[in-house]
Formats: sequence, structure tokens, C-alpha cells
Amino acid sequence: MTNHLTGTRAEWLAARVELLAAEKALTRQSDEVARRRRDLPWVRIDEDYRFETDDGPASLADLFQGRSQLLVYHFMFGPDFTAGCPTCSTIADGFDGSVVHLAHHDVTLCAVSRAPLAKLRAYKDRMGWTFPWASSFGSDFNYDFHVGYTTEQQRSGAAEVNYEVVDMRPWLDVSPDSPWVSRLAAASGVDWPTYRREAPGMSAFALEDGVVYHAYSAYARGIDGLWGMYQWLDRAPRGRNETDVWWRRHDEYSG
Repeated sequence: MTNHLTGTRAEWLAARVELLAAEKALTRQSDEVARRRRDLPWVRIDEDYRFETDDGPASLADLFQGRSQLLVYHFMFGPDFTAGCPTCSTIADGFDGSVVHLAHHDVTLCAVSRAPLAKLRAYKDRMGWTFPWASSFGSDFNYDFHVGYTTEQQRSGAAEVNYEVVDMRPWLDVSPDSPWVSRLAAASGVDWPTYRREAPGMSAFALEDGVVYHAYSAYARGIDGLWGMYQWLDRAPRGRNETDVWWRRHDEYSG
């Protein structure tokens, strides 16, 4: 017998209608936040970032692929990684279905990682993905957008993380038996400090009259909405129901 609250259809309906009011208020608040996001001032980018892509060397403007808007997913795949971050991989599983629709709305969606292009291509083939994925290897792009950190930054006690200056040193004091180490860092083929020198995030850019502008970036829980799996789980009877790192790359589940 279930331990969850049960009730009659009438009781359920009354509670559901009350919840609907809260959901509508949240939707309106989300619309307002989206408006404020669009109203952020744009910052001109004069740095000549260079990338390697399947079509050859590219500038940041080239990543727009002829469109006026660019959404970049900062995929955790460092130069020393042997495979992409499992968490980023679950998020990226939803990209292919969105790319074509975004392209027809004047938006290009592209992943960017610090790993060399050959590694990205091999992993992309393994995962069966087709979305654009550029390598920023040798560029300051990831560092400038705070999704890449040097060893010195990790040890300095002062690094910008999600718009705050934080001490990253306590983050490195993790037991080797921790699931975060054994299932995320080890699954990426690196130790924990190397894994934490990469970070996930997304950035939005606009292109007008040949000038690229930075419009928006989000990190940490700010990219929860991009994780399609979570949007479904938040509506499942038991929610996210997480006690550990349970997710895998889609080709690693058994049964």
C-alpha cells in the first residue's frame, strides 16, 4: 500500500486547481524574467576568438552560420578528457531535435568545448549527434566566459563562478569514493581537480552589422531548463527522486 497521500477525485481536483493558480503565477513570472533577460545590455566583443569546426577554422561570427543569433552550450570536455562529461551528455541529447527549429527562427545552436576537434568528432559519432560542435582549444574563450579554470585559479582561492568570486579549493577536497568522482570525473577519464577545471553553462550572442555582442550567460542551476529530462521528471509522480548520481550516457544504461 502506498505511503503517499491519497484522496477522492474531488479532493484531487480541488488541490489541482489550487496548484494551477501557483503554476500560472510561475509562468507569468517566467515570462517577466525572460523579458528582463532580453532587455540586458549587449556587450561588444572585440576579442578575435578562434575555433576549429567541421567546416574548418572559424571566428565567433562564423559560428552564427549566417544567422543573427547564436546560442552556445559550454560542454564540459577538456583537452585531457577521454569522453565528454556524462551530465553535459544527457543535456546534449536534446539538442538535435531543437537545432532545426531554432535555425528556422534565425538562431544557431552550437556546443563549444576546449578539447581538440578530433576528440569532439569521435565522441559525437559515438553519441550519434549531429548538432554543431566547435573546439576552442588554444583559445581564451572558455576562460573569458568563466567555464574554464586554470590550475592557478583553483589554488588561488579566488575565481569567478556564477558571477561570484569563490574559493575553489574546498571543492577539490572530495573523497575518491564519492559518486561525483567515480561516476563523473572517472567516466570522463580524468581526476577530480582536472574535471572541475571545466564548467557547464550557456551563452547567447547577437550579430549586427558584422559586430558580435554578448547578450546573456547562465551557469549552475541557471541551465536546469535546458535539461529536458528534468522537465519531465519534475512532472513525474516521484519527481527527480535523486539520492545519488544515477544518470548515464545514453549508451551506458543496462537493460
